[in-house]
Amino acid sequence: MSERVIPLLDHRSAALAPPSSAPDPHTPAAISGRVSDRLGRPLRDLRISVTDRCNFRCTYCMPKEIFGKDHPFLPHASLLTFEEITRIARLFITHGVQKIRLTGGEPLLRKNIEVLIGQLAALRTLDGKPLDLTLTTNGSILARKAKALKAAGLQRVTVSLDGMDDAVFRSMNDVDFPVADVLAGIEAARAAGLGPIKVNMVVKRGTNEREILPMARHFRGTGIVLRFIEYMDVGATNGWRMDEVLPSSAVVQLLRTELPLVPLEPTAPGETAERWGYADASGRHDPQLGEIGVISSVTHAFCGSCNRARLSTEGKLFLCLFASRGYDLRGLLRGDATDEEIASTIGRIWQGRSDRYSELRSTMAPDAAGGARHIEMSYIGG
Repeated sequence: MSERVIPLLDHRSAALAPPSSAPDPHTPAAISGRVSDRLGRPLRDLRISVTDRCNFRCTYCMPKEIFGKDHPFLPHASLLTFEEITRIARLFITHGVQKIRLTGGEPLLRKNIEVLIGQLAALRTLDGKPLDLTLTTNGSILARKAKALKAAGLQRVTVSLDGMDDAVFRSMNDVDFPVADVLAGIEAARAAGLGPIKVNMVVKRGTNEREILPMARHFRGTGIVLRFIEYMDVGATNGWRMDEVLPSSAVVQLLRTELPLVPLEPTAPGETAERWGYADASGRHDPQLGEIGVISSVTHAFCGSCNRARLSTEGKLFLCLFASRGYDLRGLLRGDATDEEIASTIGRIWQGRSDRYSELRSTMAPDAAGGARHIEMSYIGG
């Protein structure tokens, strides 16, 4: 097994300078709600990171060796304000965005996050419908926030939980946080009406694969959708190795040894998860038992249908989760650019997009695929 090496670098600097091909904001681009990139992929999903801070130190995302007590997180003045986020979200909607997910870091650590949610909830898509407004959280403070989030206009939440065994989970979050408190947050979200709730489990071979069945048993029949995510080479500080990836096919195979599953159709274009429904005695999907999903960005890339853009905490636009450079939109927001100019810039950036890292990973040299200096997931959100 290869040695785990963690480079001591600050990769945010890679996002400070836009690519040399950054478009001129004064050159018009069509604002029609139907913008497509070079591979014909529309823009439908915007993920907004509202903070680069987190109270967990998950080994696959923010390892303590890098993100220790002396780590220089972004100063508050560098973060987009709620008004700036709402303005940019409204401009993304002009290009067809229908869904916004708030991420981090841990988004619930952003002070007064409910105010931002209220502002975003007031926006409407091009056909006059409310946005699909959701948030991903580690669940640590969800129990005391759930009611306020719902009242502000949040529709649903996705909660990260990597095992039912307390020792395993405490080891993975590396701050000794208990499973019970995350489960309490999930229950509070359900009681508040934040649903349907999804629970994401990152599966890392040799660490928590024995938690796959216990997690499935716990959430089966609850109305909560459990999704298993392959351990990914996101960022450059988690020491990622291919031999620590448990393929989603192996996850499904393990589940089917105890819990019969049948494949389900995607619910929406560009959906990242492959859906499997729990089967009844007749071999048909029983909606009362629910479903699971597997996200296979390593072994079965879904770049071809990816319709997501990502906005970092300080206003950099990234076109791929595995990107190494981004486009500075904050400079336009805080400069004298008009809404039309900013929207035009967004459209031109998307039109020039050709990112498909996951599809190309298998053709790369091992050092290129496993050690590429991607922007950290805690900086641009998952």
